[in-house]
Amino acid sequence: MAEKKYAAAVDQGTTGTRFMVFSHDGKVVSSDYLEHEQIYPKPGWVEHNATEIWEKTQRVIKSAMQKKGITADEISGIGVTNQRETAVVWEKKTGKPIHNAIVWQDTRTRDICQKLIDEKFEPVVKRKTGLVVATYFSGPKIQWILDNVTGARSAAEKGDLLFGNIDTWVIWWLTGGPNGGAHVTDYSNASRTMLMDLKKLEWDEELLKKIKVPRAMLPQIRPSSDKKFYGHTKASGPVGGSVPVCADLGDQQAALFGQTCYSVGEAKNTYGTGNFMLLNTGTTPVPSKSGLLTTAGYGLEAGKCVYALEGSIAITGAAIQWLRDNLQIIKNAAETEEIARSVEDSGGIYFVPAFSGLFAPHWDMYARGAVVGLTRYVTRAHLVRATLEAICYQTKEVADAMEKDSGVKLKKLKVDGGAVKNNFLMQLQADVLGVQVIRPTVDETTALGAAYGAGLATGFWSTLDELRKNWQVDRVFDPKWSKKQRDDGLTGWKKAVTRTLKWVDKEPAAAGAGRSKKK
Repeated sequence: MAEKKYAAAVDQGTTGTRFMVFSHDGKVVSSDYLEHEQIYPKPGWVEHNATEIWEKTQRVIKSAMQKKGITADEISGIGVTNQRETAVVWEKKTGKPIHNAIVWQDTRTRDICQKLIDEKFEPVVKRKTGLVVATYFSGPKIQWILDNVTGARSAAEKGDLLFGNIDTWVIWWLTGGPNGGAHVTDYSNASRTMLMDLKKLEWDEELLKKIKVPRAMLPQIRPSSDKKFYGHTKASGPVGGSVPVCADLGDQQAALFGQTCYSVGEAKNTYGTGNFMLLNTGTTPVPSKSGLLTTAGYGLEAGKCVYALEGSIAITGAAIQWLRDNLQIIKNAAETEEIARSVEDSGGIYFVPAFSGLFAPHWDMYARGAVVGLTRYVTRAHLVRATLEAICYQTKEVADAMEKDSGVKLKKLKVDGGAVKNNFLMQLQADVLGVQVIRPTVDETTALGAAYGAGLATGFWSTLDELRKNWQVDRVFDPKWSKKQRDDGLTGWKKAVTRTLKWVDKEPAAAGAGRSKKK
């Protein structure tokens, strides 16, 4: 048997899928990435083809292993990390999805959520799950699929259909699919469904009944790093061999884990399709009074969990994609740095990218995006700069809410995700926050966190301290703005946000489950 040299992770994100292989010192050995199609059947609706996601997952696994001649018996274990809250429902016998995956950004469940709010059920949801009632979460998406796909509800009640966020879907296929695949999720992903009791770490019957989700279709909830393993890869699968699949973390919790934020009060911010700031609050959930979510961070053994406060921002990197794909005013994300540097400021404009409503700390599913302050002076460069500023101001609002809830003053911020390569953006973030922004040498800490979870489960790594030693700083960004500059900018931002609130009338979202076409 070959020596175990690596831990690996599938990182299934909103825009694409990555497979990464790491050495014992936490360095990237090999990686491959593929984007998948974004499907927009109606305004506010966002879907993915779950079958395409699994096909792309297989391709990136094979490619990353072939690039460096890595064999299955050299990999100690595989972790999975994923875009959270994106709901898939599929046939147990065939593995065929009964509808496109409904993405976390999708707003079609507005009417379902509004009904829960009108019936005064939100306090129950907050108390049990740590979440607000919002279109963001998986539970209402499951209800929508079961109500809109013919025969789905009765099939689900009979146990013929399975639900999962994307982690569950990928693990099921990795471990055999219709031929004995493990139907599991972990504490971090289960905590994003609006269906799990955060303290008991179990599916809650009252929530299931109210949100109309049959218990039979839900996965088993397991620790995020599981020494008992969820299952093993199959010889016929993309990995080959019989490699333990033994870690599962929602992408933001995986980044917290990969950034080695294992002590109470440590925080990280991930810059991806959206932005997500998490603060480790220890083994007791801390209820938020300032518009944050209380969430499961990670669990290393059954029945025990480390919790976090989370500030979720729906649209950050997605706004840059919008500039590229919809407006076609940039060719790629990398050029935003040079374009933004070409102007002194944003020319008096603010861009609030509330494409999917506003998440933390506002939680307004009726908000919509706006560019305010436009004059003839404004150019493409000003809009690009305003887009980067929007990322930073949204993060500042979340950081302020976190300070209020936790009583802990932010002294520095660890950052990760694709956008942290943009030095201008990171300097701007330090200026807007007024604290140091610290970028690690490995910026793909989401995949690293999932690999760490797998390596801990198999004994490839022994302790959290061993993982801490792997974390290294690439660059520190010190704030340069004056307090007045910071305060004036934030005042203008908050004024702009008020222009976007309650934009959409409170009327039921249009129903219908026809097969989606790309716009």
